[in-house]
Amino acid sequence: MKHRRIALAAFAALLLAGCSGGGSAGPEKGLDDPAKKDIAMRLVSSAENSTLDWKGQYGYIEDIGDGRGYTAGIIGFCSGTGDMLKVVERYAAKRPGNALEAFLPALRAVRGSDSHAGLGAAFTEAWEEAAADTKFRAAQDAERDEAYFDPAVGRARADGLSALGQFIYYDAYVMHGYGDTPGTVGFRTIRAQAVATADTPSEGGDEEAYLNAFLDARVAAIRKEPSHSDTSRVETEQRVFVDQGRLQLETPLVWEVYGESFRIDEG
Repeated sequence: MKHRRIALAAFAALLLAGCSGGGSAGPEKGLDDPAKKDIAMRLVSSAENSTLDWKGQYGYIEDIGDGRGYTAGIIGFCSGTGDMLKVVERYAAKRPGNALEAFLPALRAVRGSDSHAGLGAAFTEAWEEAAADTKFRAAQDAERDEAYFDPAVGRARADGLSALGQFIYYDAYVMHGYGDTPGTVGFRTIRAQAVATADTPSEGGDEEAYLNAFLDARVAAIRKEPSHSDTSRVETEQRVFVDQGRLQLETPLVWEVYGESFRIDEG
């Protein structure tokens, strides 16, 4: 099913569903389809939180020792990168006077570092307690979508990628961010390296060949960052789906990441 041509898109979708056990044929759905998005969230959660229960991670928070300070919430917002600050700012706008609002000055001060100054146990406890508030969960959802999900899916659609390709872009956004930072390689550079090696489907290229080029570039990026040197997130998860031709994220999906095994049967 390589060499997916635009003129054969409908036929290719039928073949793909039949050979991969992906259910009924029909129009291809993007990652913004609710069922596909839920699968994407479970896939990310398997790597970020070692569980498929992504909706149970709003209150998660710890310092994982990667130089980004606290990592927390449904996709690993970090105090050091500034997206955690944006979540708390969003929450304060919707719930003025909430317990996390008092930590905004500290979050602004530690941005760009791994410092816990002005945060500590009082902050982590307030974060965990805030997870019971629907407005706090909505703040996390909104920051995820605006900063990561929507731009990743938009770029992937422009490149002519399927739901799997859209997920691969999204996961790269989550883990690496968009731009490069000292000691890290961001999505923008990873994609630039991929398109220098293989044409995107929108340029007439083969999707699986392009996705493998993107994953190769991502593996190289991961290996440049000691705190994220394990490449199983790519090699025993995403690469497996590409090799199986599950371009629409057809279930069942079976993978390993960081030494743990997962499976999604529905979706």
